[in-house]
Amino acid sequence: MPLLVSNHLANAFESLRGNRLRTGLTVLGVTIGIASITVILSLSGGATKIITDQVDELGGAIAVVRPGSADRETRINNLTSTLAGSQVTSSLTEDDVHSIEQIDGVKAVAPVMLIGGNISSDGKSPDGASLVATTPSLPEVTSLPMSDGQFIDSVTNRDTAVIGTQLSIDLYGTEQAAGRTFRTHGMSFTVIGVLKRLNNPINYNNIDFDHAAIISLDSGKSFNQGVAAIQQINIKAESTDKLAAITKEADKRLAANHHGEKDFTVLSGNDLSRPSNELFYTVAATLTTVAAISLLVGGIGIMNIMLVGVTERTREIGIRKALGASNAHITWQFLIESLAMSIAGGLLGYLLGYFFAFVISRIFLTFDPLFNWTIVGTTFGVSLFVGLIFGLYPAIRAARKDPIEALRQYH
Repeated sequence: MPLLVSNHLANAFESLRGNRLRTGLTVLGVTIGIASITVILSLSGGATKIITDQVDELGGAIAVVRPGSADRETRINNLTSTLAGSQVTSSLTEDDVHSIEQIDGVKAVAPVMLIGGNISSDGKSPDGASLVATTPSLPEVTSLPMSDGQFIDSVTNRDTAVIGTQLSIDLYGTEQAAGRTFRTHGMSFTVIGVLKRLNNPINYNNIDFDHAAIISLDSGKSFNQGVAAIQQINIKAESTDKLAAITKEADKRLAANHHGEKDFTVLSGNDLSRPSNELFYTVAATLTTVAAISLLVGGIGIMNIMLVGVTERTREIGIRKALGASNAHITWQFLIESLAMSIAGGLLGYLLGYFFAFVISRIFLTFDPLFNWTIVGTTFGVSLFVGLIFGLYPAIRAARKDPIEALRQYH
């Protein structure tokens, strides 16, 4: 048996080498499809890993409360609206914040209120800038190191703000922006601090702090008729051991505040990144479906070249069967050729896909693509599947040829 497989491999290699151009073009079709899938899976995996890493860096003792129920569609819709920069209708209130602050084991609580509108200074109004209203405890819950100045506190004037590094450059052309002013919603704010560059637009707050201006919650409420439309409440526990009890108590107290209406969701641990992950998985699945079309074209290319090969090698098939080769031997001979092309295309596509993924991440993104054995298994599994499915029909067709008719065809 090993000798027979070795013989099939040698025959497949000789046959494919004898038609280098045709083989190369066929392998290229599979390579493009596998490369596309590898790029999508590695980049989407890298994006989903970011939030998990952020929570781990903060010791894992983090929970958040978000508006909306816990069902998948609502979570994705709320997250999509937040990422798009629109103000999500929220059921969370300041009473909810105060209720959570009173829970035993809670170290810090920081509400997050997103406010629509432009931020401008001296005629400059950068696109993509976010206005965030919160409390002085936000840096304790979310790692927000300062590059210059200080964060907002209970002593500073309500018309002060802290801005991200990139927003500082976009508005003033420098990272040293303390003492500068900007306007939003007809009010003027003085910059008292600049955050260090974070380079993590994907995070569990769904805020790109490099492009954000942070003001006090009271200032934010003044833009919303004195009401705090809170999109998220961040909770930091004294330790990870107390987090489960805190989330359970928070869920109970907020349900009482909302008269039993479960129009909020308390998330912690792996659940914290679940809404973002589900959004990325949905996008990745859609793009993978598109990429599968090119893989389908590659598979059809394999079937086409194999059918041509069966026609060209009819006499060879007849001779082999006349000398005692069984239908199974002929089937495996041609199937191995198909698998060889698909596996070669899969290997090249995998390497090429990771190359492009790293290039894209370095130029356009702020995170590295994910490498794990699941992606390896998926790409090579798909390659084997394509080679098997699209090579099976030509192989069976070759095996069913009558040896007498095959030999007679060329006389």
